[in-house]
Amino acid sequence: MSKPKKMPEFNTEAEERAFWESNDSTDYLDWSQAKPASFPKLKPSTKTISLRLPETLLDRIKIEANKRDMPYQSLIKAWLADDVNDNRRT
Repeated sequence: MSKPKKMPEFNTEAEERAFWESNDSTDYLDWSQAKPASFPKLKPSTKTISLRLPETLLDRIKIEANKRDMPYQSLIKAWLADDVNDNRRT
């Protein structure tokens, strides 16, 4: 690989995002020198949403969560994550 280009300086995250959307990182970084990174204390950001469910469905979810001794919101998140992961593989 030839010498990488000089990395530009960005004033905002939006400016940096726009740059990387239209530029190839291999022009600016030597990925052969990259090393795996681990961030064990990094917590994923969450966003609160409002979801309307039929009361009977919510009651059934709460019963299932109670059987598993977990909060019903956590069970919903786990089910959604499993379904999304399963569908991405197909």
